[in-house]
Amino acid sequence: MSFQLSPGVNVSEIDLTTVIPSVATTDAAIGGVFRWGPVEKATLVTTEDELVARYGRPVADNAETFFTAASFLAYSNSLFVSRAYEEGVSFNAVASTQSVSNTELEQSVVKNEDQYDTIASFPSGIEWVAKYPGDLGNSLKISVCDSPAAFQQVIDLTDLEANTIDESISFVVGSNTATVSISHDAANADVSLEAANSAVNSVQEGDVIRAGNSSVGYQFLEVTSVTSPAQVPGSPDGEVVFIVSFEDRLTLASNVESSSIERRWKHWDLVDLAPGQSTYQSEQGNSAAQDELHVVVSDEDGKITGVPGTILEVFEAVSRATDAKNEDGGSSYYADVINAGSKFVWFANDRAGASSATAALLESSSNDLPYGVSFVDGADSSSEEAIPPASVMLAYDQFKSAEDFDISLILAGKARGGTNGAQVANYIIDNIAEFRKDCIVLVSPERSDVVNNALDIEDDVIEFRNDLRSTSYAVMDSGYKYMYDKYNDVYRWIPLNGDIAGLCARTDDERDAWFSPAGFNRGQIRNIVKLAWNPKQAERDLLYKNAVNPIVNFPGQGIIMFGDKTLLSKPSAFDRINVRRLFIVLEKAIARASQSTLFEFNDEFTRSSFVNLVTPFLRDVQGRRGITDFAVVCDETNNTGEVIDRNEFVGDIYIKPARAINFIQLNFVAVRTGVEFSEIIGQF
Repeated sequence: MSFQLSPGVNVSEIDLTTVIPSVATTDAAIGGVFRWGPVEKATLVTTEDELVARYGRPVADNAETFFTAASFLAYSNSLFVSRAYEEGVSFNAVASTQSVSNTELEQSVVKNEDQYDTIASFPSGIEWVAKYPGDLGNSLKISVCDSPAAFQQVIDLTDLEANTIDESISFVVGSNTATVSISHDAANADVSLEAANSAVNSVQEGDVIRAGNSSVGYQFLEVTSVTSPAQVPGSPDGEVVFIVSFEDRLTLASNVESSSIERRWKHWDLVDLAPGQSTYQSEQGNSAAQDELHVVVSDEDGKITGVPGTILEVFEAVSRATDAKNEDGGSSYYADVINAGSKFVWFANDRAGASSATAALLESSSNDLPYGVSFVDGADSSSEEAIPPASVMLAYDQFKSAEDFDISLILAGKARGGTNGAQVANYIIDNIAEFRKDCIVLVSPERSDVVNNALDIEDDVIEFRNDLRSTSYAVMDSGYKYMYDKYNDVYRWIPLNGDIAGLCARTDDERDAWFSPAGFNRGQIRNIVKLAWNPKQAERDLLYKNAVNPIVNFPGQGIIMFGDKTLLSKPSAFDRINVRRLFIVLEKAIARASQSTLFEFNDEFTRSSFVNLVTPFLRDVQGRRGITDFAVVCDETNNTGEVIDRNEFVGDIYIKPARAINFIQLNFVAVRTGVEFSEIIGQF
């Protein structure tokens, strides 16, 4: 108890309820080429649908990486993904009113949210930037409506030049075009062209035109193009014509007379009202200014959703006032709202004529037309085949710290070809798994070793294995599987390491980490049409001797992981997956619980508390068949005076791990009728 300076009652609470915590054993990680998603910032993905939403649909250039990740997610629901990025090759797509130089593209690269926050400003003219690097961003289109006039206006053709234009104006709707003709006195041709130009400038591609009349009905037709005005050759009254073209759809009958054109913003039907003035703006003493705008993001080319023109996001009635607040007190400033809520775009600069300012200083937008622009200049990293190994290594570096990511399985994904196809796998083993010592790496051979390799498959697989490190922190399988790619309606060869990691995760879920993930009970491979190579008994013997786990198709019984070795070359308990994973669980859990011992006194009480903390946990593991016996030593024999003087604490934990059966010997002995079994049992 603390010392008191005057009489009184002091109440203290001492917590001696510390227990060994549960630790994650099924969280996995992968790095590689994806078409979308953050760079240099790993994110958690729980389903294949979420993988598609965050990192894009697969294409031929990244199918092996994508489906390795998807294969794991067929067994488990916790995968951290880190996207590889090639400096100087990958760029964010941009929406700009002018051409963009390479220097400006480099200045507009946004790898992730953290980097966006460090960018002071974007090059002028670039108004929006795709959320992530990659040519997938080129499928985006953004449309902004920032004034009532931009939302809707009626173009009264008769009022353009009342003194020169007669009443014979007509709005003629054919199959896919509307011809707007302006008749006038031939002597006033220049005035008529000026009037026609004024009308053309009030209509733009993407607008919607309301055509028709009360007798024949109305239609809303999207403008696909507008021609420049021109005089009709030989027309006695100097008629001027410009043509508005529409998308292919049902149209009205010909010769619908109209003296005006009503145009609307393309996305007028996605919002309730035209942009106007927000409540916040009206309350700030600048009630004349209109601050609201609407923003719509769409998948123009269909590369994101598979359907061109799909609306991705709608941001309605957001404000250009930088200090604007909504009813909940949160920011309604459009840059803040879109940056926080959009999955596809970052704000870069204000549109000309619609600048941002505080509510007190804001001016209404001077734009009479909406703004629609396609994203361009986005570029991807190289394909899986061409991307430099260093870029993939940097992606995996995200998982180097155990404090940042609590993972136990690392998917090596696609083996890189070339003179040293094991280069990336060895990097992951050396710099992540062996460094952390709390996870294992799952590796498959190169595709060329097993796919369409008519000769010496086993020799090529073993050669690849011999390029890998000897370690108990890695596991290698024997090949590739053939599976269906539903996104592109093709079949693809995919490495099996995602499935092997999935088997480990499924084993954790159904039993415990210290059970072998192999065999007929727990080693069934999912989502597979066939194997690239189905090793026979003699080939399996050769593979297993070299620490490669065969994946085998047993007719009528399924495709099975038929081995549970790690890549450790020397004979040891740690050359088995279940033993390595057992010790990872024990070490991680006990080490985490031991943190409560830090800064306590190294005395008999603390040492006894440590033993009482660890023993029940190991007894529970023993009861769950993980170990056969154990001993915990933490006393004056290993915490000597010298140890105590160095401010150290030593706990020795001895473990006898349970062993998985790899070999079965069945002896059938035939005996004569009169022989007693007790006489011969144990003699053979």
